Amino acid sequence: MTTGPLTDFLSGSIPTILIEIEAVKGSAPREAGTFMLVSKDAIWQTIGGGQFEYMAIDHARAMLDGKTLSDTMDIPLGPEIGQCCGGRTLLKFTNVTEAIAQKLTARLADEKQSQPAVFIFGAGHVGKALAQALSLLPLSISVVETRREELVGLPEGVSAHLTAMPEAMVRDIPQQGAAIIVTHDHALDFLIAKEALARDDLAYIGMIGSKTKRATFAHWLEREGEPASRLERLVLPIGGHVVKDKRPAVIATLVAAELLHAIHRSTASSPDQCRYDHPAGQDRV
Repeated sequence: MTTGPLTDFLSGSIPTILIEIEAVKGSAPREAGTFMLVSKDAIWQTIGGGQFEYMAIDHARAMLDGKTLSDTMDIPLGPEIGQCCGGRTLLKFTNVTEAIAQKLTARLADEKQSQPAVFIFGAGHVGKALAQALSLLPLSISVVETRREELVGLPEGVSAHLTAMPEAMVRDIPQQGAAIIVTHDHALDFLIAKEALARDDLAYIGMIGSKTKRATFAHWLEREGEPASRLERLVLPIGGHVVKDKRPAVIATLVAAELLHAIHRSTASSPDQCRYDHPAGQDRV
């Protein structure tokens, strides 16, 4: 399966069929509006995997070969096809024209623009691990640092910001965004957290540290004249309390799950989902 840029796939995969989930009833692997592209020898992205996706790919390639003219499939996701989601999906198949390709490109650009924004304050070991882990998710990632050399080598698509006053950039976080505070300086952490907690429209505010650091920050906030109630919105320490592992990559993984849960709570509930991966040895590409 190809997962690179849409434009790269379209430039080398003509003719192509667009498969789109037009409607969903009950539990299904993906929601209505999800799409994938199929050419004679490649596919781009997924509509959920499993047997129903294989059926869709076969149907698309039959269209490319002129073996069928049907542009829809209504698939029950039950035992008859070896899946147990229990719902139904209505799929629509369309030959990709230049106009459709442009619409798909514009749609993906709009979706990227509306992704939740996550600002990582600090690009040390944990900050870089966070940038790497979160760059794989449907999020807009910015890394803020006071040290120029630490901004080198960030993942593709991650925005780097060099500033002497990171706390001032808290105001640039879009609504329902997140602030993850992992700088090299406790005092700087506190300044950034104070600015973040002054906002009531962020989905997640987290700081690396310990119970002791949380207590120290609470006393610091009190001296600054801030309401004690604000501390309730701060996740400190980040990453939960179940897995006791301080390696940066592990912390980043735990925080990614914590962050997605917080963002999910702040937005509309997702539909019931039932996911399948491609069985080993059965990749259709």
